[in-house]
Amino acid sequence: MSWQYHLIALTNSTVRELLSQSLLIPKHLIYKLRKEQRVQINHRYLPMNFQVNPGDSVDLTFNQSDFQAVQTPIIAAPDYVTPIYETDDLIVVNKRRGDKTHPNQPGESGATINQVAGYLAPKNQQPYIIHRLDQQTSGAIIFGKNPVVVPILTRLISEKQIQRNYLAWVDGIVKPANGTIDLPIGLDPNDQRKRLVNGINAVPAVTHYQVIRTINHRTLVQITLATGRTHQIRVHFAAIHHPLVGDPLYNQDSEFPLQLHSFQLDLIQPFEMNHHLIKAPLPDDFIM
Repeated sequence: MSWQYHLIALTNSTVRELLSQSLLIPKHLIYKLRKEQRVQINHRYLPMNFQVNPGDSVDLTFNQSDFQAVQTPIIAAPDYVTPIYETDDLIVVNKRRGDKTHPNQPGESGATINQVAGYLAPKNQQPYIIHRLDQQTSGAIIFGKNPVVVPILTRLISEKQIQRNYLAWVDGIVKPANGTIDLPIGLDPNDQRKRLVNGINAVPAVTHYQVIRTINHRTLVQITLATGRTHQIRVHFAAIHHPLVGDPLYNQDSEFPLQLHSFQLDLIQPFEMNHHLIKAPLPDDFIM
């Protein structure tokens, strides 16, 4: 199996700069492309330090053998999802609250990735994990459709070039209307399911928020993460005494399901490197 890409160069660069800096292809794949001359500029191989000019055609071929780790086949669930955005390389779906991103038990088949596998099965494709959402968080989540784009997408997310925005209802009146929560998060020594500000092995965690509106002593906030720690949004707002409405771990007295939704992605498409703004419809029981 192989994957081919045809591009048009947009700027002046060397071949190596094009591959590593513009397209974010990792070093081990660049080595393969160079060694086997599977990068072609205007239909011929050029060494890595040669110049690429705007308008030049660029052809890349990746082989299955370029990828050492062979992914275990994903069990395809019949309850598959409908994409909210899809290309030849990736798919974005609206994850349901309560579904895991991926299974963590042998034979488990009810996770979101299983549902995506069911959707892709007729095309003889399978999904690849790019990032995760907590089980009780709903909204937009990206899956790769081949191994080529996985390292590119994960790098774009880790460097926050792909921007993910959340909506959440929290208890109380949040002030100021715009703010940043900068509190390190670690493990909770009393509950292995939970995280805790200044807990064990705490690492930096930064959350930006903007108040949208306030109703019935609850506040709707739009959230952008500068870091991506487990339960970060939930832990940060609980720490400032505004726990998320419906949070089963950090706000157990609420009568609502968790009100946290990944509502918007500023997606960068690998190889094209252009932006697509994608919005995930709110769950029916999201407070409005």
